Order: sequence, then structure tokens, then C-alpha cells
Amino acid sequence: MSILDPAVSGEISASGLSRPRLSLAANFSWTLAGNLVFALCQWGLLVVLARLGNPEAVGRFTLAFAVTAPAFMFANLQLRAVQATDAKGLYGFGDYLGLRALTTAATVSVLVALAAARPWPRETALTMVAVIAAKAFESFSDVCYGWRQRNEQMDRIGVSLMLRGILSLGAFAAVFYVTRSVVWSAAALAGAWLTVLLACDARGVARELGRSHPDPRLRLRWATLARLAWLALPLGVVMMIISLNSNLPRYAIVHFLGERNLGLFSALAYVTAGGGTIVDALGQAATPSLANAFADGDRRAFRRTLLRLMGVAGLLGAGGVALASIAGRPFLAVFYGSDYAARGDVFIWLMAASAAGYLASSLGYAVTATRYFVAQAPLFLAVTAATALGCWLLIPIHGLAGAAMVLLASAGLQFAGSAGMLGHAVVRLPRPRGKGRAA
Repeated sequence: MSILDPAVSGEISASGLSRPRLSLAANFSWTLAGNLVFALCQWGLLVVLARLGNPEAVGRFTLAFAVTAPAFMFANLQLRAVQATDAKGLYGFGDYLGLRALTTAATVSVLVALAAARPWPRETALTMVAVIAAKAFESFSDVCYGWRQRNEQMDRIGVSLMLRGILSLGAFAAVFYVTRSVVWSAAALAGAWLTVLLACDARGVARELGRSHPDPRLRLRWATLARLAWLALPLGVVMMIISLNSNLPRYAIVHFLGERNLGLFSALAYVTAGGGTIVDALGQAATPSLANAFADGDRRAFRRTLLRLMGVAGLLGAGGVALASIAGRPFLAVFYGSDYAARGDVFIWLMAASAAGYLASSLGYAVTATRYFVAQAPLFLAVTAATALGCWLLIPIHGLAGAAMVLLASAGLQFAGSAGMLGHAVVRLPRPRGKGRAA
């Protein structure tokens, strides 16, 4: 069955699934394992480029992701989070899939036209086209993940992420070893992601939907899609702004310092993704529980889950800063080489920025669970404006260290804004279901 075939309307009940839902602990374990393997494999791509290539190759590859990421973040409309928090089953899987198909097609068209029109070197433009294809395939896997997450089947997501990571690293490394071409290696990565989408994600969800819905066909119900798009639009804008905010330093580095320095910065920055992966895994696993606790008016359960999430984030951040301060340069020398180890000072700043980012991200998951979608847009617009100003002021003077300082400041501002928003949401916590007063 094709990825565009399965669709249902209405709520998928637990009894309609072929297997029971997993516990929060099991969901977190699978999410953590899947995301860690995937993140390590993605890091492996940069290690391959750094060891077999040069910083310019790393810069070219990461620039393609930096340019395409904000557009896909907007197009995805954070539908996975909307699905996961759809406790009342207001929309069916087919609605989410139909909207994702429309927005992905539009985004691919615009980005390919941009890649052809911009005066980039030919290899950079072709790398971007290959990355656009990979991101498009990933967007359809993501909507399958949303359905799995809503039904608390994070083990299936974990397996898919592991397969995507391992296959893409193997294909990428083999092709780059033979060709030394970033373009062909990025195309191999796209092929690996397409394989997992068709063989694992789409096939698995279609099979489970077909068991409880004998006629699973895609129906583009335009009025329903319009309502869903309007609901998710604020989150799409927020995610685009978040992505733009994280990538603004990279754009500024390319502009002021060139592709080589972008390669150095990106390789160092990706090391911090390990802690972010753990925070994201726990946040994704905890989102349905946070959403249900908020919908039920259960302050205690909501607070307990959030504090656990923030505790993990704080420990990871502190550990990362300690690692960078004590053994940062030897670590970089072993995995990347001497050119990267020479920037140990930047590594420490990046770890500090990631520590603040982990805490801000944990609050962000809680805010999303309260379905405060619209209110997040002004916050991240302010954060992005501050980031742009910081890039303009600090990067020309302090170079790569200035870029890391900008990330630290923007994470701090995001944390403060999310904390205020969450406090407002908790004050307005609805009454517990079936009770006469709030908990």
C-alpha cells in the first residue's frame, strides 16, 4: 500500500489497535534508544566528512540542511505534536497525511526553484536538491510517527529511527569513500530514508489502520484540512522561527567567515545534539501524559512529569559543560582532527548554550502539551530578532565564539519566555473531569 493510500477519519480507539499501548517508561526507553542511535549516526556523517574530506565539505553539507530546515519546519506544521496531543480524536490519520502531502509538495517546489536560482556553486546547489529529497521523505515518516506517538507505540518509532540512522550512515560513508562527492553521498542518504519510509513506516501504519478500518483510502476533505491547517499554523510558524533562530548563526558565519568556518562550527555544534536527543526523547514520550494531565486538571501529575523532564535536562547540560572544560580538546582531536581541536574555546561556549537550550526545550514540550500554540509565536519572534542582532554584532568581532555566545543568549531568552507562558497556563488549568473543583 502506498504512503498516500491509508486514511481514516475520526478517533482511532485503543481497542482497534493490534497491540496494547506501552508504559511511559517503555516509551521513553524506546524513544531514547531510537533517537540516540539516529543522532550518533548523523554525527557519524560529519565525522566521515571531517576525516575523509575537509571543513569545506562539512560546511557545504551542513549549509544544505541549514537552508532547507526552516522551510520544512514550517511545512510540517508540527503535525506530530498536534496528533500526539489530540486527546479527543478530532482528526483522523488521513487528515494529517493529506495536509502533510500538500505542504510537502509545495515546499519541495519552492526549495528546488530556490536552489536553481541562487548563485551557489554547482555542487552546493546539487547537494541542496539531494537534501530536499531526504527532508521530504522524512516529513512523511514524521506523520507516521505522529500516529504511533498518539497511540503510545514509541517502540515502532525507535526501530524506524535506528534503521534510518544505520542505513543512511552506511550508504553515505560508502559512497563518499568511493566518490569523495558530497552530492552523491547526500543522494545516498535520501535513498536510505526513502527505503525506511516505504518498507517500515508507511507499510506498518497502513497495516494497522487496515485491520480496524477495512477501507482505508485517502480523502482530501478540504474543509477539514483547512481547520487542521489553521489549528497547526501557529506551531508551524513557531517551529520555522525556532529553526531559523538556530540556523541564523550559520548563515552569518557563511557570510562573514566562509564555508570552512561553517564546517568547523557545525562539527563542534553537533556534539551537543546528544544531550538534546535525550531531552527530545523524554519530551516526546512525556507529551501525551502531560497533555492528558493538563486536560484532566491534574496539577500534581503535570508538575511531577515536568520536573522529571527538567531534572534530566539540567544534569545533561551540566555534564556537557564539564566534559568540554576538562577534555574538550582531546575529544575533538580524536574524532575530528587538529583543526577542530584548536577551537576548544568555542566548544565550551557551545556546551553552555546547549545546557540552557535543554532546559528551554523541556519547558517548550510542556507549553505545547497545554496546546498554547498561538502564544508561542511572539516569543520566538522576539528570540529570533535578538539572535539576528547578536549575530550582526558579535560574529564579525568574536568569530565562532561570538556565534556560540549568541546561541547561549537566545536559549536564555527562550527559557524565560516559556516559563512565563507555562505559569500562565497552569494558573488557568481546567477543572478536573468529573469533579466540582480544580485539583
